[in-house]
Amino acid sequence: MSDELQFEKSCGAVVYCEKEEGIKYLLVCEHGGFWVFPKGHMEAGESEQETALREIKEETGLDVTFVEGFRVTDEHNLAREGRPNTIKQTAYFLAKYEEQIFIPQEAEISQIALLDFEEAMDILQFGSFKDILKQAHGFLEREGR
Repeated sequence: MSDELQFEKSCGAVVYCEKEEGIKYLLVCEHGGFWVFPKGHMEAGESEQETALREIKEETGLDVTFVEGFRVTDEHNLAREGRPNTIKQTAYFLAKYEEQIFIPQEAEISQIALLDFEEAMDILQFGSFKDILKQAHGFLEREGR
């Protein structure tokens, strides 16, 4: 086993929709029980946004539109997955959908929830995801949405 640091690249998005009662954020629950944003590994030849679009479609069945001007990144070590020499780098965009029904991809996702900001903050287990949601929510508020 090599001690050389390796990197994995994933892309996804904070997905939301606008309802009468306000903005609702879409979170997916992985089979491990963790609530996260839709995301997945980049494939050869894909751009970050192409990866995010593909993964959102695969995991939720949704077609989304990106909100220009929002991109944040997260990095964490995969030690808890038994790969301490691997750093996972994930780029997140902000994406909106309208008038569609989401369908969880059963192979990877156990359920999907549509939540307001406070509910989403309560259900997210990782601080990095809470920070990303705060940034996305603040961005939408500044944009007057």
